[in-house]
Parts: sequence; structure tokens; C-alpha cells
Amino acid sequence: MGLVSSANKLTMTTKKELVKELISSDDIVIFSKTYCPYCKMAKEIFDKLGRKYTAIELDKRDDGDQIQDILGEITGARTVPRVFANGVCLGGGTDVKKLYESGELINKL
Repeated sequence: MGLVSSANKLTMTTKKELVKELISSDDIVIFSKTYCPYCKMAKEIFDKLGRKYTAIELDKRDDGDQIQDILGEITGARTVPRVFANGVCLGGGTDVKKLYESGELINKL
């Protein structure tokens, strides 16, 4: 039983490293689900700004739930989208929309 627990810890550590690598892989990274309206809203904002982003579609990945759990640990929220700019979590779709409408989003990019 100890081996299973150790293996799970190793897997989660490896997944955390993967998530950190994904976050740093582009200036703007959006952890998303293809059917989520808040995810679509966040992506549309960056499209309007003409800013390139990397979308990690968790519903298309076998490890999507694990990644979402890790994002919950890192950011304090497990919901999607989780939007990162320059490695800093901006929050979710509503947060990004508020930043966009106030003009603050551009400063964070």
C-alpha cells in the first residue's frame, strides 16, 4: 500500500511540474474546457485584443482532472478558465472580463 501512495505522490509531483511548465510556455495561457461559456468569453477577449494565447483544453486530455486539481492548489480555485499572463494567475473568465473592461488587462500583459 505504501508503494501505491508513493507512486501517486510521484505522479502528482510530476503533474505539478507539467502544469508549471505549461504556465510558463507562453505569455498567455488559458486552462479551459471547450464547452465552457466562461472559457469562451476569456478567449474572445484575447481574440479582440489580437493577443496570441495557448489554450489547454482540459476536457480533451486524459489528465485534465488532475491538472484541474493542481490548478486548484496553485490558484485557490479549481474552476475554469484559469488564465495566466506572464506566469501570474489573473483568475477566471469574469475576472478577465472585468480587467478588460477597466483597461487594466493590457497593463498585465
